[in-house]
Amino acid sequence: MASIGIIGTSPSFYSDLDYDNDSAPLVAALESRGHRSARLDWHEDLDWGAWDLLVLRSPWDYATQPRAFDAWLEHAGTASRVLNDPALVRWNMDKRYLADLEREGVAVVPTEYLENGAGLATALVGRGTEHVVLKPAVGAGSRLTGLFSAGDPSAQALGLEILAEEGTVMLQPEVPELSAGAEKALYLIDGHFTHAIAKGALLARGGGLIGGVYEENPVVVETAAEERAFAEQVLSAVVAATGQQMPLYARIDTVDSAHHGLVLLEAELFEPTFNLHLAPEIVEVFAEAILARLPQGA
Repeated sequence: MASIGIIGTSPSFYSDLDYDNDSAPLVAALESRGHRSARLDWHEDLDWGAWDLLVLRSPWDYATQPRAFDAWLEHAGTASRVLNDPALVRWNMDKRYLADLEREGVAVVPTEYLENGAGLATALVGRGTEHVVLKPAVGAGSRLTGLFSAGDPSAQALGLEILAEEGTVMLQPEVPELSAGAEKALYLIDGHFTHAIAKGALLARGGGLIGGVYEENPVVVETAAEERAFAEQVLSAVVAATGQQMPLYARIDTVDSAHHGLVLLEAELFEPTFNLHLAPEIVEVFAEAILARLPQGA
């Protein structure tokens, strides 16, 4: 009997984001196969070496304390096996990985990476009156993310707020199809497509979130062969860029744009919601893939 921890964050964090629909069914599926499993908080002072495998699923507060999370990766990754691999997670924590994937031939949404206030001001002036998205390179849940006219002082203010947290500002053009809710999240396990979700638009023009709160409206959607092939291309590029093995799981966020074509928005490799409550048949696939990654002899 192996012991498998499913890693999330503290219950207090979920009081506002009650979206962890993945951990409980995965724990149940693993236990039904005769293994000890539990949902664990990465903040807990535990003997991580007592677990044969630790599977990251919902450590969503990592972005507010990245150094502490990095220290946990080091500690837990030394004591046990962590998936996805800590080296891959560290690379994925900073969204400047998009530039690495672009160098591997992946089409990504055009992005400028800005490190200081002068560069931010120049970049915004250069965008004229077009609408742009600003976000931190290390972030989650649309925190410090906004959609503004480039000339809106609030755009500059948000960028400076990101920089004040010692962050890097990502500046991207508004993609009309994305604002219309056309983003698709394609899920893969062991590099193979399982299902896709559309969650709707989140950002309101002028800053903030539509409706004032972060609220996804996920629905299962169909995908074209081109989209599935693109998601697989992204993961192949991840492997090439990092030298890591194929990730246990991934979510590839895409949008098909009239201006940019089919492009990558993000490749989520350590904390994507799989929305297993909407695709319950994937629970068994996920559980079997986890067991196949157990260390030899566990």
